[in-house]
Amino acid sequence: MKSIFFRTIYLVSLAAMTQQVHALSLAEELAQQDAELFKRGFNECDTAYLQQHVSDDLVFYHDQSGIQNKEQFMSNVVKNICSNLTEKPIRKLVDGSIETFPLHKNGNLYGAIQHGTHEFYIRKTGEPDRLTSTAEFTHVWLKVDNNWLLENVLSYAHKSPVNNAPTTAELLIKNHVPALGIGLIHNGKVTSTKVYGERKKGQAATKETIFKVASLTKPIVSFVTLKLVDEGRFDLDEPLYHYWVDPEIEADDRHKLLTARHVLTHQTGFDNWRWMNPTEKLRFNFSPGTKHQYSGEGFEYLRRALENKFDTSIEALAEEYLFEPAQMRNTNFWWNDKVDVQRYAYNHDEKGNLIPLKKYYSANAAANLLTTVGDYTKFLAYMMQQSDENPSLYKNIISNQIRIGESHYFGLGWEIFTDFSNDEYALLHTGRDPGVNTLAIFFPNSKNGYVIFMNGDNALPVLEHVLKDSYLGDQLWQRR
Repeated sequence: MKSIFFRTIYLVSLAAMTQQVHALSLAEELAQQDAELFKRGFNECDTAYLQQHVSDDLVFYHDQSGIQNKEQFMSNVVKNICSNLTEKPIRKLVDGSIETFPLHKNGNLYGAIQHGTHEFYIRKTGEPDRLTSTAEFTHVWLKVDNNWLLENVLSYAHKSPVNNAPTTAELLIKNHVPALGIGLIHNGKVTSTKVYGERKKGQAATKETIFKVASLTKPIVSFVTLKLVDEGRFDLDEPLYHYWVDPEIEADDRHKLLTARHVLTHQTGFDNWRWMNPTEKLRFNFSPGTKHQYSGEGFEYLRRALENKFDTSIEALAEEYLFEPAQMRNTNFWWNDKVDVQRYAYNHDEKGNLIPLKKYYSANAAANLLTTVGDYTKFLAYMMQQSDENPSLYKNIISNQIRIGESHYFGLGWEIFTDFSNDEYALLHTGRDPGVNTLAIFFPNSKNGYVIFMNGDNALPVLEHVLKDSYLGDQLWQRR
């Protein structure tokens, strides 16, 4: 009897030891899978490898960016992780944090759950990696035909690093960004405008400094268009060919489909700029209204249509419907006599080298607006005032028009992001040209907002610093 008892104890112990060895073996195997997946697919941007090792049924849950399927996940990797290989996010596993739990069915191993902590850095050529956030992750791996596929991902508890932040002046100098302008709005009122640094070497930037704001021109033209619609002088859905047809697409009947709504929601089918395609001619990549593709050409098309319909310039329309009522005294579409070059924030590359000034002498509805931080902050506040003064206009301004991702929409001239804390959503637009980095955002529920202007290319570290002290800025940074 004693022999049977000890034999039973031995067999149970042997089984437990075998299971433990198997679990350790599984943990090591999946640790290698994790390391290889993030090394090749995320850090090195081998998207073919990533595609092969991610399940077609992938569901990715992110505490800041919502839910993504495989198509959306792969698209976001290409767009947000791998678009600039000289300055990109990378992932590092926190040593000792990973745990693995096997999944069995009828005694057979079919998958595993993996949990751990990882860190995200910005890796820029020639510089040390810079920590940007830490997060928890839970992965579900399935074993299919003896291969491991990533089936589900939970990424959560994102936290920005705690460090001794440099002063704004130190940050600008370190990152070769000469000037920074910030305008703040609280509860619909402009509360602060500040400008730091130099407009050019040795010459201080002030509140009177004029910045080129690139694509922040588009929200100005969008507002003017919506004001014309609100007054019954124009219709978002009337065909633009009644007022303008570009000769390069005249032979394509799809030009008769184009409307202002297509332009403001970036559904024209045009390239961003015609010179970016091999023919360097305006063309349709798809029929208007069927897809979303960002386009400056669309706004220029709308400008010509408006100018022809109303027999006046976009400058005159903006003056009547926006600049004058909002008291924007320092905003111009081009280098006219009102623009003083002695107030201009000259643009600089990522090393701080001066970019030669190029002046424009005609309006562009998509780019090149010249303005001050104070004026553009007034613009945001003026728009938010319409919630009380002109609700029908404001309803159009903040309306979701098309869905382009999880918690991500495009409205009439603005990107719209939902699911912030405090039941908030945000309307956002950015602008970028050589030596130009700008951002404008407002939150309709709280009527808070801010404007950020910079005249240098190496803007990302400065933007991160500013957003940490801005309303819901940490959450916006996590969605970058």
